[in-house]
Amino acid sequence: MDTQTLWQRYGDGIYFFILKRVNDRAKAQDIFQNTFLKIHSHIHQLRDKGSAKSWAFRIARNELANYTNREASYAPLEGPELTEFSRQENAFCCFDRFLDELPETYFRAVQLVYVEGKKQAEAADILDISLPNLKARLRRAKEILKTNFQECCNYAVDAQGQLTGEADCGHCG
Repeated sequence: MDTQTLWQRYGDGIYFFILKRVNDRAKAQDIFQNTFLKIHSHIHQLRDKGSAKSWAFRIARNELANYTNREASYAPLEGPELTEFSRQENAFCCFDRFLDELPETYFRAVQLVYVEGKKQAEAADILDISLPNLKARLRRAKEILKTNFQECCNYAVDAQGQLTGEADCGHCG
């Protein structure tokens, strides 16, 4: 198994797992990037492909702990240069904008399951819809997000329907 496969299979889940705990998109993106750097550097240590998901989430939990320890030790850096650099290095391109532009029914489903970490059955109860309906909303939300990335950011789609390549976005620069 390689890093790209782990990214495609578990990237969204890991990102929302981190976001739920730090409740700050910029911090979650930093931790997410560090998580996948560690995954990439230590992929050779993954012995059982069947445990890849738990292995990747364990790295994310460790990165969350590392971040919490660092955050307690250092004062935040400020300044216009840092802000401009952060904007240019946004690994998620237009992700936040696309998420905010989702129709409310899809956004709420995504928010409950991926941001708040609710079980799908619990989210369906909160929304007062059936579980299959919730799953359909999540699937449609992912399709909308994928289409937006293809149209705006020029990502390609591989044979499995996964986004591939690098952002070439006219909106983000």
